[in-house]
Amino acid sequence: MINKLWGFFIIVGIVFSLIMGNISSLNDTILTSATSGVNMVLDLLPIIVLWCGIMQIAEKSGLLDKIGKVMRPLLSKLFPSLKKDSKALGYITSNIAANMMGLGSAATPFGLKAMEEMQKENKNKEEASDAMITFLVLNTSGVTIIPTTVIALRLMYHSQNPEEIILSAILATICASIAGLTLDYFRRRKRK
Repeated sequence: MINKLWGFFIIVGIVFSLIMGNISSLNDTILTSATSGVNMVLDLLPIIVLWCGIMQIAEKSGLLDKIGKVMRPLLSKLFPSLKKDSKALGYITSNIAANMMGLGSAATPFGLKAMEEMQKENKNKEEASDAMITFLVLNTSGVTIIPTTVIALRLMYHSQNPEEIILSAILATICASIAGLTLDYFRRRKRK
């Protein structure tokens, strides 16, 4: 759906530029946007690689397991349908930890593994389980303590104070998480 929406916006923009006679401006925008997009990826790549490496070290050293043991009581309340020793809980913990550091790219592999494990435990393979829906809500709205990627983008574009967004990011993500989990709780209760 989102691909169709973006495709629609691009087509409307191109048609509008052709009608208004701004073909040279359109060409310049396409070429400069492509260059700035590649430069942005190249600037963000070292930060993402660094944090992905740190997350791999934390996983292999057992740090994520220790964090998982601390978080297990909370996670077992959020995911009552998962078994206490479920591998999915470990992956969920890793995903939450990466998201808290503002590393959505590093969190994605853990999120995919968590969904894969939850699908194995899912009785109805054609429909998302309650645990999968709760995880999706938590992953989407997840609390971010240090929005690393956003700070890196602000640094890249020469912000005077790139880390000034930390407090507002924490508050916004806490509010989003509470709202999302509350709605998910009522959805689960209504479904039963």
